[in-house]
Amino acid sequence: MRPPTAHTRRQTGPRRWPRSTHPGPFGPPPDLPCSPHGPRNSASVPSLLTGPSGSPSTLPSRNHGQPRVAQRPACFNGTSRSARRGLPQPGTGLSVLPAISCPVRLAAVCDRSRRRCDFHAFHCPSPGSGPYRRHQPDLGAGLEWSRVYKVSPRVALTCPECAWGVHAKHSPSRVRFFCHDGGRPPECSLANESWEHHMLKLEMAGAIRAAGWFAELEVAAANGSWRADVMAASPDGEQRMAWEAQLSPITVEDIAARTDRYAAEGVAVCWVSPHKRPAAWLGAVPSVRVRVPEGADERWVVDDGLGSFVSSGWVFQEAELAQFVRWVLLGQLRPCQSLSHHREVRRIVGEEHRWFLRGLWWTSRQSAEAQSAYEREREQREEAARQREARRQELETASRERRKAWLASPAGQKAQKRRQEAKLQREAQKRTVKVDSRRLQARRDEEVARHRAEVRERQAREFAQEQEREAQRRAALQELELRAHTTAEAWWALLSRPEVEELFRAVFDAAWKRERLRVRIPEGGGVGASFAYGVPVHAFSRLYGIVRPCPELLPLSPQLVYQRVFVRNAKEARALETGGLRSALITHFALASH
Repeated sequence: MRPPTAHTRRQTGPRRWPRSTHPGPFGPPPDLPCSPHGPRNSASVPSLLTGPSGSPSTLPSRNHGQPRVAQRPACFNGTSRSARRGLPQPGTGLSVLPAISCPVRLAAVCDRSRRRCDFHAFHCPSPGSGPYRRHQPDLGAGLEWSRVYKVSPRVALTCPECAWGVHAKHSPSRVRFFCHDGGRPPECSLANESWEHHMLKLEMAGAIRAAGWFAELEVAAANGSWRADVMAASPDGEQRMAWEAQLSPITVEDIAARTDRYAAEGVAVCWVSPHKRPAAWLGAVPSVRVRVPEGADERWVVDDGLGSFVSSGWVFQEAELAQFVRWVLLGQLRPCQSLSHHREVRRIVGEEHRWFLRGLWWTSRQSAEAQSAYEREREQREEAARQREARRQELETASRERRKAWLASPAGQKAQKRRQEAKLQREAQKRTVKVDSRRLQARRDEEVARHRAEVRERQAREFAQEQEREAQRRAALQELELRAHTTAEAWWALLSRPEVEELFRAVFDAAWKRERLRVRIPEGGGVGASFAYGVPVHAFSRLYGIVRPCPELLPLSPQLVYQRVFVRNAKEARALETGGLRSALITHFALASH
């Protein structure tokens, strides 16, 4: 980059900007070491750029302030994408195209508040100085933000993708970014990139640099067969690995073909999906699924595609994305093909147990060796089982041959004859036992039938006798009732109607005089058979006494011994006492006979 001239500065001396509080995709920006030569100013900026002769730029060293040469990995050297695509190259001014050998690279960044993608300087290719972030006042290369933000005349900046003009801006949350000028080409992939896709690319790039490797965004093959979202290169430039943020739908065949194109040029690849549901291609190519952080304190976490072989199967493991990238780049994790017996893996999702099909895992060498060892042991066990089965069948065949030869011998024939005779004897014994058992069962059935017949006859006889006794009882009872009725009629026939009325009047008056009770005398006499054919009288719904019960019928009514009895005269009272009633309960009114 070429800074503006001195007359474009609006103030003298270095302009100090407060550190941005926006955490960015990599967390809070770290404090970068300062140069021992003092703060970078406008005079030191040209020394960071590649001169016309193409000599490499110098950066202040971390050790004792010695300058060092900023080298680009061999995998990043070559023409720019704009030049390869035939796009116009910037003539003058500050260019951000990859063809420039300046250590500050420019890539896309999204302003989330506006849901729009633009680009922003964010890293240095030399891992010795650490990653340069957009939060740094000098943009990571000794160039102050005030030199490009709202200066007049405006600094010429171009997009590394479409070579269109861009300008520096601030988002409402004070996030620095570069925005396309009006009329940009609609096919620019950096401007059309989604927020989630770009933030995942930035996170992967930061993790790659934190692991000590170089990272560059949107690196394409020389023949255009592939284009990596983030290309990681080892410090010595011998190894390359593409990191692809795959958000759009893609078939398993297409993603496998893209992986093969990377492999044809010796480039390893890892596909990363941030979707909540696992993609169909997850486990078919080297890939993982990451969980997007929802809070400022949360981190990107790999929760699918990373596994370990435990006991007799694969188990899902989780790790932070930065740690996972570091393990992969350092060779501690590698793709491992899951064998056919171990591709179905169970996992608890919420409160449910679900099964997933995974054919490829990122795992450690120990887990890959554990799977191989377990598979060897399984094959050895199966081979041992097959050998045991073959041995058993061999022994059975030999046994059958020996038996066949023995049966053909005279001794075998004699033994076979004896067994046949013994078999016939056993069958005869079985038939005899069967006949005997049938006879015994027939006798038992006959005895049971005879017993049941006797029981039925006895029950019928007893029932007839009971019916006869019941008839006798009913006849005796009827005769007794008839005699009692006749005796009662004779007993009441001794009184005339006026004498009966006189007796009831005397009972009524006695109850009123003695106890102030009004007794109720039933109409028409109302004799009761249960009271020796006397007339029961009531007072207030309760039994008050019995009027003139028959002395001869007292044995049929034992409850009379507890009731008051009313009669006409002493003669009737003596007759009741003779029948068994107590004199204390007998009241006579000394009524004269007519």
